[in-house]
Amino acid sequence: QIVKVWVHPNADKLYCEEIDVGEEAPREIASGLRPHFSEEQMLGQRLLVMSNLKAKNLVGFKSHGMVLCAKTSTDDGGEKVEFVEPPADAPIGEMIHFEGLPAPEPLSSAQVEKKKVFQTAAPGLKSNDECIATWNGHKF
Repeated sequence: QIVKVWVHPNADKLYCEEIDVGEEAPREIASGLRPHFSEEQMLGQRLLVMSNLKAKNLVGFKSHGMVLCAKTSTDDGGEKVEFVEPPADAPIGEMIHFEGLPAPEPLSSAQVEKKKVFQTAAPGLKSNDECIATWNGHKF
């Protein structure tokens, strides 16, 4: 859940956020969501975060994860972006898995980077006709 959000001082499209992911302290994460959401829409939002990615500097801000969103084209040629939200009853910090698949063992950021897990899995991430996030057809 986003507990604090502010405009990145050096990037037009980035927000900086503090996000509660069930750890001792909130994670600082940068996301390119300024064109899509106001700070008010961001604050308090429950969402999914990829938290086992290696920290990256984004225009001088060290980001410790990635906010998951879905994007679709609109009838007028624009795009609509929505947060991938956890199930309503999911506690903050719970690992989310896909229906019909066994829950995987958590990987460290080094394992994710070395095995290129995100790059391999990303093409299978889609939202279905019900606007539910899926991976290769399996619902979150």
